[in-house]
Amino acid sequence: MSLQRSELLLYAITDRAWTGKNTLEEQIALAISGGATIIQLREKGISDEEYVRRAKCALKVCRADGVRLIIDDNVPVALESGADGVHVGIEDTPVARVREEVKEYFLAEGLDESAAVERAKDFIVGATAKTIAQAQDAEQCGADYLGCGAVFPSPTKKNAIRITEEQLAEICASVDIPVVAIGGITAENARSLKGSGICGIAVVSAIFAADDIAAASYRLKKVAKEVIS
Repeated sequence: MSLQRSELLLYAITDRAWTGKNTLEEQIALAISGGATIIQLREKGISDEEYVRRAKCALKVCRADGVRLIIDDNVPVALESGADGVHVGIEDTPVARVREEVKEYFLAEGLDESAAVERAKDFIVGATAKTIAQAQDAEQCGADYLGCGAVFPSPTKKNAIRITEEQLAEICASVDIPVVAIGGITAENARSLKGSGICGIAVVSAIFAADDIAAASYRLKKVAKEVIS
């Protein structure tokens, strides 16, 4: 099943720094109940084995609500866990290579060439882009969507390179695949992205650092609908 633009409306990205009193699974469930339309599991500093374990737990929650799970920057973990796809940064595995790795994985699992190619096509690959050239290259190499930013100062990635709202709009206009804005987005500042051409907003702390995750997600989804209308 191909990725629908509507699935990218509110793209929630996890961060264990704000797990607090809730487990990771509880946080994800709350985000989805409030309106998150897709989840990205972002884990750093753990083994692949532990990453796979956490991804499988997160996947159960997502599957229960019909929401896709994307893994940040780890193709083997995405494949071993059964997640729906992977998101790669500019300095991570190139999109074209990700597609090859996915096909090779399914060939090793015993699928024939045509079946492996089809499974590789169904595997979602998102890519980060900060310039038109990067965006167009990712699209040509087979990316399903783009994450573009940081559009605002980000508390999660303090050294993230910023892009202007004008640059964001230019990137959106330069490609046919969906573009999600990311970086420091809140319910208060997201409205300034209206008219840029994005199909959704990607949020970390504005959801997972909130005292009420479900309520924060609900508010952000409402704003996201206004932004893309």
